[in-house]
Amino acid sequence: MNKNDSERIAGLLASLGFVETAEEAIADVVIVNTCSVRQSAEDRLFGAQEKYLGYKKQKPDMIVAMTGCMPGRDKQGELRKRLPAVDLYFPTSEMVHLPKWIVELRPDLANSASLEDDYLKIHQLRVRSSQQYVTIQTGCNQYCTYCVVPYARGLERHRPTQDILEECRALVENGVVEITLLGQTVNSYVSPDRHGYSFANLLEELNGLDGLERLHWTAAHPNDMTDDVIAALALPKQINYIHLPAQSGCNEVLRRMNRKYTREQYLEKIAKIKAVRPGIALGTDLIVGFSGETSAQFEEPLSFYREADFDISYNAQYSPRSGTLAAKLYQDDVSKEEKRERWDELQRLMEEVTLKKNRALIGQTTSVLVEKMDRDMANGHSSEMKSTRFPCTDGSLIGRVVPVRITGAQTWMLLGA
Repeated sequence: MNKNDSERIAGLLASLGFVETAEEAIADVVIVNTCSVRQSAEDRLFGAQEKYLGYKKQKPDMIVAMTGCMPGRDKQGELRKRLPAVDLYFPTSEMVHLPKWIVELRPDLANSASLEDDYLKIHQLRVRSSQQYVTIQTGCNQYCTYCVVPYARGLERHRPTQDILEECRALVENGVVEITLLGQTVNSYVSPDRHGYSFANLLEELNGLDGLERLHWTAAHPNDMTDDVIAALALPKQINYIHLPAQSGCNEVLRRMNRKYTREQYLEKIAKIKAVRPGIALGTDLIVGFSGETSAQFEEPLSFYREADFDISYNAQYSPRSGTLAAKLYQDDVSKEEKRERWDELQRLMEEVTLKKNRALIGQTTSVLVEKMDRDMANGHSSEMKSTRFPCTDGSLIGRVVPVRITGAQTWMLLGA
């Protein structure tokens, strides 16, 4: 989502005559797009202040802007006080005002042209690729106790269906063969301009788009995995993978997280998914060391992982986020050392299962979107979202979906022929 937002900011600045540079030190405007999901991400931003202050000694009129989730959640400006190098500080939705703010600081750089009021209507400056992202929904209504998203991004907001379809058609006409639909709770999508039109309806309509070969979407919420959305997993252009964040496999921890489902209800969804699409690869997110998680409670996500039979998990050590309910209600009572040990144990389990699943694919044929060539090897990702390499010297395959027979497997790589 942040990458997609960054493309919008780049498109906005390009429309004002700016050109991109990879050298921060010579830039007139530097935009830092922030993430607040984990404390470590914010710590890096505070640590970068000396770098930007150093740039400004050499280039005093440089504008440093910060956007994204940190300004979005910093309602009282407490974090802003720790950012002395930052000139402009605004949440994502306010990027539409960037031209005006730049003119106020540097009238020589731009003019305050009239723009869309809705930042989601700004045309992105995309890196040419056969795979692209399309935002359909932003914000969240779930209020999980550990999460800053509702504070940083606001409540759910859904793009007009017509805008989504027009963007997808334009991408396909320009050679895109794989589209990933984005949202904080992407499967909660409800059309604001077509009465009764649901996320499942959108998936079905996009499956009929000529020229589109693969469709993916992330991140789904278990509570919005309705039967019609699950049924849509059988559509022909749907990739053979779904990412469904669980966050924990312990009912007591899920209750404290305010996830609004139980371990049993989540596994019931998984069973339905596998019935509709046998062999689908499954991904999830899991947090270890959440407030109050005992050693015994940590054992439950381990058995849960095996029972759900995930292909991959993005594991995180809990870090309290200021402003969230968990930070207000619960004590962060699991030590850093214990969190790390639990993360290591879960990571070992994941890698063991991932390698086993990858080895089970040996001898099978899967489709691979070729993304680049490395000497005499092609690199891409399979329909199961697994990194894949196979011998190839034909550069014309870049950007195409091709069948590949799997001949070997590593933990994070499939090898093909």
